[in-house]
Amino acid sequence: MRTEAGKKPLVYPQPVLIIGTYNDDGSIDVMNAAWGSVGDDHQVFLCLSAGHRTTKNILKRKAFTVQIAEESTLVQSDYVGIVSGNKESRKFEISGLHAEKSEHVDAPILTDYAISMECELESYEPEHCHLFGNIIRTTVDDRVLTDGKVDFEKLRPITFDIERAQYITLGKVAGKAFSAGKELIKN
Repeated sequence: MRTEAGKKPLVYPQPVLIIGTYNDDGSIDVMNAAWGSVGDDHQVFLCLSAGHRTTKNILKRKAFTVQIAEESTLVQSDYVGIVSGNKESRKFEISGLHAEKSEHVDAPILTDYAISMECELESYEPEHCHLFGNIIRTTVDDRVLTDGKVDFEKLRPITFDIERAQYITLGKVAGKAFSAGKELIKN
């Protein structure tokens, strides 16, 4: 038996992405964007409405950073998602997050997050809120590396559960990609 769920985008896991930009006065703007993903092997995709301060900043400066929210940053990551930068000018300071200036794009790297992608704006379609950014550089804090690769058990990224409005930490390894299905291949 299957239950009709309507036209819901039940794609899991849904990453929690933290977007960093600069405001007109040079202060830092940050927001939680739960609708985003890989756009290509060198791009990120975000669904951002035109009314967000972050979107306006990206369109002006043509640059932004994307950080992966982690379990250790859950409170700050949620805060920057529920408070609008259009209404609270001290949003970044109140969050308690820290940043440094990127040397590659006109946007802040949020140093509380282990992964940061420094991006330049590729395109924005306001009608559908589709924003694509080209990744110029990605940096990873050594604390989440094992043998030079990101270790998701160390990173502990959080994902957004759209059905229950809650965050879920990614769990254990379920199997080996490009290997588990080989048992069904007949020679």
